[in-house]
Amino acid sequence: MEFASDKPIYRQIADYCCEQVLTGAWASGGKVPSVRELALDMAVNTHTVLKAYDQLQADGIIAPRRGMGYYAAEDAPARVLELRRQNFYADTVPALKRQLDLLGISPEELLEHLRDQQ
Repeated sequence: MEFASDKPIYRQIADYCCEQVLTGAWASGGKVPSVRELALDMAVNTHTVLKAYDQLQADGIIAPRRGMGYYAAEDAPARVLELRRQNFYADTVPALKRQLDLLGISPEELLEHLRDQQ
């Protein structure tokens, strides 16, 4: 995985994990890779993956099972979607609004352009 320099690596790993949930690669209720497995796959320190897993656990997306590893929550896809939507409205929309204002593009013009993209 290529990591961007503008975002902490653990956060990029957490985002990757969320994408695995949304695509179905990590099934709801299913076992997810161990910290060591994912660290090896991504060529990062295990502490970095553990920090990502801690974040995912705090968000209710994964949960540890004693002696068995981590598992995706049954409602993991719904939780990921809700978090992603919250982040979209909190971060992306205000930044987009600033750009629209700078470029003199009205929301209606943007909406028309988006509809043309379908």
